[in-house]
Amino acid sequence: MDILGATLRICVDDLDKAIPFYEGLAGGRALRFERGGVQVAAIGCFLLMSGPPSELDLLRKVAATIAVTDVAETARVLADLGADIIAGPVPTPVGRNLIARHPDGMVYEYADRRP
Repeated sequence: MDILGATLRICVDDLDKAIPFYEGLAGGRALRFERGGVQVAAIGCFLLMSGPPSELDLLRKVAATIAVTDVAETARVLADLGADIIAGPVPTPVGRNLIARHPDGMVYEYADRRP
């Protein structure tokens, strides 16, 4: 399992208002999409999310998104190390992801990208 990087997850009230700041900070343009009623903007290492409070309450429980080369392999490694796979692996618009709770109680999303 190779960890390629991490993305900071930030819940915001107004996505359109937040995007210019993070574009300036990260030096890039936002890639926008919607998932499960939540509006998302990916900008550099930042993942901005805005949507219904009930959805954001769930998203706030995930500390970060960790990019990996292969989610299926990551699921095996995490399980072997004592993590609980809460959800997935499931397909996403750009690859696959899973949600795991580490033995210390921290919750992370792991995601890979597929062509």
